[in-house]
Amino acid sequence: MLCRQFIRTALGSKVRLRPFHSSSTLLAKKPAKAGKSTGGKGKKGKNTEKKLLLGRPSNNLKGGIVGLANVGKSSIFQAISKSHLGNPANYPFATIDPEEARVIVPSDRFDKLCDVYKPENAVPATLTLFDIAGLVKGASKGEGLGNAFLANIRAVDGLFQVVRAFDDPEITHIEGSIDPTRDLEIVTHELLEKDIEFVLRALETAERSVKAAASQKNSMVLTERKFEQSVCGKILEHLESGKKVYHGDWTNDEIRFINTLTLLTAKPTAYIANVSFADYKAFITGGKKLDNIKYLSSIRRWIDENSPGDLLVPVCVEYEVRLFESSEAGEELDTASTVPSAIGPAISSLRKALNLISFFTGSPREVREWTIRQGSTAPEAAGVIHGDLEKTFIVAQVTKFDDVISHKGDEASLKSGGKIANKGKDYEMEDADCVIFKAANGKK
Repeated sequence: MLCRQFIRTALGSKVRLRPFHSSSTLLAKKPAKAGKSTGGKGKKGKNTEKKLLLGRPSNNLKGGIVGLANVGKSSIFQAISKSHLGNPANYPFATIDPEEARVIVPSDRFDKLCDVYKPENAVPATLTLFDIAGLVKGASKGEGLGNAFLANIRAVDGLFQVVRAFDDPEITHIEGSIDPTRDLEIVTHELLEKDIEFVLRALETAERSVKAAASQKNSMVLTERKFEQSVCGKILEHLESGKKVYHGDWTNDEIRFINTLTLLTAKPTAYIANVSFADYKAFITGGKKLDNIKYLSSIRRWIDENSPGDLLVPVCVEYEVRLFESSEAGEELDTASTVPSAIGPAISSLRKALNLISFFTGSPREVREWTIRQGSTAPEAAGVIHGDLEKTFIVAQVTKFDDVISHKGDEASLKSGGKIANKGKDYEMEDADCVIFKAANGKK
């Protein structure tokens, strides 16, 4: 049970914060890690450089809900955000400007820590989501909402791509028929085309810079610009082969440059298949496997071939909206038609795709879940709490989550049992670490 009584929701009129419960049963496949890299050697070639990730290093990451027009994006945004900000309608472009919602990341571990400490205040992890207007074929050339749509995608860090996987003659489809793999191809093609256009411009800029540096006989700048020119050529070749940048094999130096381009296909994606209630219920209750549900097997095959390792989450958007509306009205659905919501797993899937993990700070005063990127060091994690903690970091006192639970959060018991470890600047944070940071200025 999420500690609702401790969660404050004093947010502006355009942002809503709502709790969800979690379930891991709907995550169809673990995501491949982004930005594969063999790394490189540090100074003097002694130390291997930590593998970098594609995307921004920020820990306040944003996700966008995308897909063709009129496939259920605004409805699922409404269900996820538990708000009426979305504008679901049975016609394309019901959403023009992206709507924003901050949603709670479902976390059984956070709930358990709240049960242990019974804190005065509890602050869960959140994820900011945007409902982005629907895409149409030709968007990269300006069709539909065209460039505005693609610019909105460029502003987020990861994507929920919604694809329709149910039949209903009364709900129109912009392409006139139901064909999920065709829809996936259209969205991917438009993103690839826009990235090719963007990289071509970057390549032209790099070529001009190479000529300028050569004429000025600036060897250091020339080397850098030639490298950028080379990477642009490699990206272009990758894109023209129909592959997303996210699934490329890049070195750390290449990733540093790619991250400056904010390419659309460099963003991790979790796929949401909007299925019928009958199919969703059959899947969630074990009556049918994913590959035996209409449309889902073809979607899974397409993902395996074109976005290998990405997650597929079956969701019945109509059912999620019904759950939301009944909850708002204080009503309960008939138990015969009730199955677990897919919203928690959907949120968790994007978080996993973004390579995010959590650490916790806990006491009777406050329990808080903090979000960091996988591979963050202890000082970097401290910096999420406050920038000064990273600059003046001395040590991190780390206790594993299971130990905190088994010792009921009792610090004396944890110390006597040798469960609290002092970790230095090189310590790489692990998911669910419970931490107290010590810094030179005495802040924790």
